Amino acid sequence: MTDGLLVLGFGGPTPGCCGRRAVCSKTAGCEAECFVAGILGDNPARAARIAEVAGHYHHLGGFSPYNALTEQQAGALKAELARRGRALAVACGYRHWAPWSVDALSALQTSGCTRAVILIMAPHQSSVSWDWYLKHAAEAAEKLGSNAPALVGVVQPWWAESGYVTAVADCVRQATAGWSAERFADAELIFTAHAIPQPVESTSPYRKQFAETATLAAKALGHEQHAIAFQSQPGDSRIPWSAPTIEHAIEDAHKRGKRDVVVQAAGFLVDHTEVLYDLDVEAKQLADKLGITFTRAACVHDHPAYITMLADRVEQAFAAVT
Repeated sequence: MTDGLLVLGFGGPTPGCCGRRAVCSKTAGCEAECFVAGILGDNPARAARIAEVAGHYHHLGGFSPYNALTEQQAGALKAELARRGRALAVACGYRHWAPWSVDALSALQTSGCTRAVILIMAPHQSSVSWDWYLKHAAEAAEKLGSNAPALVGVVQPWWAESGYVTAVADCVRQATAGWSAERFADAELIFTAHAIPQPVESTSPYRKQFAETATLAAKALGHEQHAIAFQSQPGDSRIPWSAPTIEHAIEDAHKRGKRDVVVQAAGFLVDHTEVLYDLDVEAKQLADKLGITFTRAACVHDHPAYITMLADRVEQAFAAVT
C-alpha cells in the first residue's frame, strides 16, 4: 500500500506512560497530571491550575475518551474509502499524548506508504487549532528522515460543508427528540467552541468560521435565533480569551426568561473531557442553579454525513496531487 492518511488530533490521557519525558519519575495514576502539564508547561507557578484541570479528568475516571473516539472516526473513514475502492493505510497521531505524530507517520512508513495526506481533526482554523499540527507533521517527517512518507497534501477544512453541518444539526435533533415545536423554538440554542487567546483569534479566521458553522446549523434546524459561546478558557490567564463564555451565554438566556438551553459543541468532534466536564458538569450546574433545563447535544462523532464528507475531502486531496 503506497498511500496513507495521517490523522492528527489534540490527544488525551490514556492508561500508561506517554513517553513525553526521557526520564519519568511519575507513578501510575498520574497520567492526567502529566497530560495537563504537557500542555501548560512543567511550571511550578501553574501547579494549582494543573491540579485543577487534572481534577476534571479524575472526576471522569482519570482518562480521556478522545483517542479512542478519534480512532473510531478514522476507522469509519477508512471503511468508507475502502468501500469506494480507495484502500489507504490510516494512522492517528496526537499532539499531547501517545501515539505522537511521529509514531503515526512511522506506522504509515512501516505499512509501506510512500506518500500521505494530512487530516487535521479540527473544523475551524487558527494557529493553535491548525497551523501547529502542520508544523508537528513536518517535524515528524524530518525526524524520520528520507524514508518517511512524503506529505503531499492536506485535507481542506470543512466548517461550512453540508456533511458537517447536517451532522451537527442531526445531533441537536436527536437531543431534543420528543420536544414540541413550540418548546424547541423558544429554547436558547447555543453552539460552543474552544476559547483561544484573543490575539490569536484576531489574526485567524477561527471565530468567523465557527460563527458560520453555527448559523448554517441553526438554519438547517429552522431555529430563528441562536448564540455562539466559547468554553474551556483558563482561569489564570493574563491575556483575554474568546468571548462570550458559555457561562455568560447561559446567564443571558436566564435574564431573557428562557427555560431551556440546548448546547452543541460544534467546535469539537467528539465527546471528550472538555465536553463531558466543562459542559455536562460545570455548565449544567450553572443552568440548574438558575432554574434552566440544560440539554447537551452530542458531538458529530462518526455520523454518516460527516464521514462521507471527510471521505470526499480525502479523495479531493489525493486528486490534487495525482
